[in-house]
Amino acid sequence: MDEVRIGEILEPGSEEEQERRETRVREKFWATARKAARRIPFMEDVVAAYFCALDPKTPAKVRGILLAALAYFVLPLDFIPDFLLSIGFGDDIAVLMAAFGAVRGNITEAHRTAARRALADHEIETPEDDETPVIDA
Repeated sequence: MDEVRIGEILEPGSEEEQERRETRVREKFWATARKAARRIPFMEDVVAAYFCALDPKTPAKVRGILLAALAYFVLPLDFIPDFLLSIGFGDDIAVLMAAFGAVRGNITEAHRTAARRALADHEIETPEDDETPVIDA
């Protein structure tokens, strides 16, 4: 997936667009997270980004970027449909990583703690891999 396409996807958009994205993300995030958990090795970071995007203390531009990436993540049909098991989340990973790179300093330890707790509460198992990329690294 080329940088131009990712840049278009990650446009923060208008306040109205952000509200639509937030609604879509809130409605579909956990179902998508369950499906993707075994295929995305940094799911804890994705969930921390979710909490950062919904945090009213997060700057509007950062919220916009994260909501755009998360909205792309929850869309059932995107550049490469997620139902293609071996590669379906590949484009989602590229978009999420680009977003994380753009906002890395805004995802706090509180967001990470909330992510760990939510993953446990939702009983979502993630790959246990010590080499997992971390947003703050």
